[in-house]
This record gives sequence, C-alpha cells and structure tokens, in this order.
Amino acid sequence: MLLALLIELAAGWPRWLFTRIKHPVVWIGSLIAWLDNSLNNTHRSHLSRQLAGALTTLVVVTTSVGIACVISDFLPDNITGFIIEALIASSLLASRSLYQHVNAVASPLSDGDHGRAREALGHIVGRETSPLAEPGIAGAAIETLAENASDGVFAPLFWGLLLGLPGITAYKAINTLDSMIGHRSDKYLAFGFCSAKLDDIVNIIPARLSAVLIAIAGGSLLRIGSIARDAGRHRSPNAGWPEAAMAYALRIRLSGPRTYNDKVTDEPWINEQSPLPQSRDLDRSLQIYARSLLLTLILLLCVIAIELVNE
Repeated sequence: MLLALLIELAAGWPRWLFTRIKHPVVWIGSLIAWLDNSLNNTHRSHLSRQLAGALTTLVVVTTSVGIACVISDFLPDNITGFIIEALIASSLLASRSLYQHVNAVASPLSDGDHGRAREALGHIVGRETSPLAEPGIAGAAIETLAENASDGVFAPLFWGLLLGLPGITAYKAINTLDSMIGHRSDKYLAFGFCSAKLDDIVNIIPARLSAVLIAIAGGSLLRIGSIARDAGRHRSPNAGWPEAAMAYALRIRLSGPRTYNDKVTDEPWINEQSPLPQSRDLDRSLQIYARSLLLTLILLLCVIAIELVNE
C-alpha cells in the first residue's frame, strides 16, 4: 500500500495507458451499467427491485474480488510480483487526481475567474453550479475534497492494508456501485438500496480515521468533540466526518442548502457559527490535504517498522 500510494502520487493513471486499456474503475462501471440496464425494471415491485439490486451488488463485488484474488495468487512471490501488485493497487487510489481536479477549481477562483471555476467544479460535483458565487464554489470544492479524500484515498488504503489487493478492489467496487446506483431517486431508491447500505458499512471506520488525519493535519484535533457532533447532523453517516474535520481546521462553515435539478435541499450547516469559505480557504484545504497524505505515508512506514520488529 505504501508503494501503491507513492506510485499514484507520482504518476497517477497515465493518459496513454487509459486510451489503451481504460481504467479498472471504468471496467467495474461497465459491468454495473450492464446489470443496471438488464435488471433495473421500473415496472417491478419495490421488493423485486431491491433483490435485483442486491444481486447486482453481489455479482459486481464477487467478480471484482475474484479477479483480484486470481491476479494476486498468480503473481510471483518476489520483488517483480510485489511491484506489479502495487502498480495495480495504485490504480484504485485517487490521491493525485483528486488534488488536480480540486486545484482546477482553486486556480481560476483565486484569479477571480468564477466562470472557469464553476466549469471545473461542474466536473466534480452533482449540484448545480451556475448560481454559485465565490463562497458557494469554494465550499462545494472543499466538501468534495474532504469527502473524496476519505472515499478515494484513505478508505481504499485501509481495506488494502487489511486484505491486500482483494480488499482494496472490493472497496472500490462497492464505492463505484454506490456512486452509480446508490442514489435516492425514483429509479435507484430500491435498486441501489443494498449497494448504498454496504457502502455506508465499509466506510464507518475509514471515514472517522480520515477525520482524525485531516484534524491532525489541520491542527484541529482538540475540536474532535465538535467535529463528531456536527458530523452526526450530516445527511450521510460517514461523509460528515471528513467534511466537519476540514471545516473546523479551516474555521469555516460547510454544507448547508444546495440545489439539485432545480430543487433546493435544506442541508444543515457544519460549524455553523463560522464564516463562509472564500478562495483562500480552498487553497488552504489543498495544503491540509497534502499534509494528511504526508501523515499517511509516515503512518504506513510505522506499520512497516512494526511488522519488521515483530518478524
């Protein structure tokens, strides 16, 4: 996992490789889309669609994990196999790409180019970006950075540490299922129920560990009680933890009302008494994220040291 994180930080998933073989998440997404089109019949009963969604989740996770197990067992038990397995695992992390996508919002926002900032933000959030001013743009990008730091980096590393390549693959399959079919819309409320609940379960520990990492990196660990309180007010049982940690580290308020498909959802504020975020806060959030990655590398080295001592 240490080598996988270093590889992803250094190179990401190169475009030339993507054009030739795509990305593993694209393969997983293609399987999900095929099962969605085949099994998600809106004319069936609610229970029938829940069962079809559970079958979809089972097929996607077991297929992904099965392939990962075969690869892991097939690779030679030497330095070559070690490096190849780390290369594959690195494709299931998103530390570099997350920084790049959020920085694509931060750079034009710092220059006062709200149009370009909104356009870049539209690539990484589902909410409507056209009505957003600077606080809304900065806040949405910071929330995305905090939540995806957990989902895209810390959680897959956690499961990779526990269960190796099959573990990180299983997590990525579950997370992709949730992002594609785990919505609370009419089409997916029943069909995506199982995947959404499974995603909640596998993120319980990683989300809280992510909050601790962000709080340490942002110097707000002493506010962990307030972070936990505000995280409990979030619509998600897990996403509120890294978002609250980032909000208290930056001393700003996050979340709050937002618009999806012309409908305003009245979400509660996190760190409500603090000021709204500005462009400088988005820049600072990227610095905190970078420090949390450095802290993660140090922790992974500590794990390795403990393993060596035990041996």
